[in-house]
Amino acid sequence: MSALWTRDEAVAATGGTCAVDWAASGVSIDTRTLQRGDIFVALSASRDGHDFVATALEKGAAAALVSRIPEGLEDAPLLLVPDVLEGLEALGVAARARTKVRVVAITGSVGKTGSKEMMRVALKGQGNIHVAEKSYNNHEGVPLTLARMPENTDIAVIEIGMNHPGEIAPLARMARPDVALITTVAPVHLAAFESVVEIAEEKAAIFAGLAADGVAVLNADIDTFPVLLKAAEGRKVIRFGQSEDSDFRLLSCDMTAGITIARAASPVGDILFKIGGEGAYLAQNAVGVLAALYALGADLGRAAVALAQWMPLAGRGERTEVALGPEGMDGKFTLINECYNANPASMAAALETLARQSGRKVAILGDMLELGETAPALHSALSAQAGGVDVVHTVGPMMGAVPFGARGLREKTAEAMAAKIGRQMRAGDVVMVKGSLGLKMALVIDALQKLGDAGEPRKSEGVN
Repeated sequence: MSALWTRDEAVAATGGTCAVDWAASGVSIDTRTLQRGDIFVALSASRDGHDFVATALEKGAAAALVSRIPEGLEDAPLLLVPDVLEGLEALGVAARARTKVRVVAITGSVGKTGSKEMMRVALKGQGNIHVAEKSYNNHEGVPLTLARMPENTDIAVIEIGMNHPGEIAPLARMARPDVALITTVAPVHLAAFESVVEIAEEKAAIFAGLAADGVAVLNADIDTFPVLLKAAEGRKVIRFGQSEDSDFRLLSCDMTAGITIARAASPVGDILFKIGGEGAYLAQNAVGVLAALYALGADLGRAAVALAQWMPLAGRGERTEVALGPEGMDGKFTLINECYNANPASMAAALETLARQSGRKVAILGDMLELGETAPALHSALSAQAGGVDVVHTVGPMMGAVPFGARGLREKTAEAMAAKIGRQMRAGDVVMVKGSLGLKMALVIDALQKLGDAGEPRKSEGVN
């Protein structure tokens, strides 16, 4: 197998210097997950990556990208550059330039990672596919994803995120997408933005990197669609959603037994597809994915069939059956893990999905963070949205102040909720846990799973 990067290629890309010859098969920014043959990139964020260069080399790193030479490593294979992050960015730009890859870039307030993973599944068997890992969508994650891209890649899927103004455009220019998908725009990160319109304008900055003949794939159902459409002026636009003028229109959506079956109209006729997990928002995301794949020229028939293999990621709707009592003698309940993060849009979607379930519907909700001065009003709005839920337990001061009609426990911290929540569970319950990462709602998930023998994530009937 040919090397991902040779020393000479990396030197040419970064403008750095290195006296020792080497060849690398990968790129890593973390010694805990570094593989033998990787280039270790000594980034300095919360900790200085130069302190871990020796460890990386001991674990088999082919070389390290550094801005200074750590003591005792003067003769090591070190690619010396003025700034490590800029060096990583240069590797990413060079990797993009040396390929004939077609790139899809995804952004949006909600659904970026889920849509990216749907594309990973849907594109199986349609060439050499390179997809961003995890939620690597920021100023480090995007260039890292590009730098890891093999030269023979046919299609790349790049996720681009932000939490402050001015972040998306530079990342989009690195990725240079042929197709740009905006999943939705919602009131997220309002501590850094004055309005949802400003958020839409920042999301639309993805078009700064879109190829001149590129395609913008936009959610036609959202209030800020005109803002996105104006920003995409001069480029081909494909609309998706439930609106009548959508090019890819969601016509029906049925949820049962842990799967969602949907039908969508498209320029090539109606498309019937199914995905793991339950939720109209998942079907909407899938329609956006199909629209982006159409813009890319992928085989939609194969993609629609392949989507049946997709399942929600951990913390984003993953379902587990939890036993109560020894060997489940007291029954079991269904646990829906939505604790990865929370904002008003994703919270509303999760509550709507929970309300559709059979059995007693229990929500354990933590505060939504980074909403600025609008936080109290956005939390209060959840009272009406939770009307189909039987019991609501809350974590945090803002969620605790919401006048839920079906009030359960009200705790200040996830630790306190985790200590008490087990006694609230009944056989047949469907329990959904959701809150911002800062609330540590995973502690509640752990406590619930420990009530009995938590099985493997449920494999939805009919998904194969």
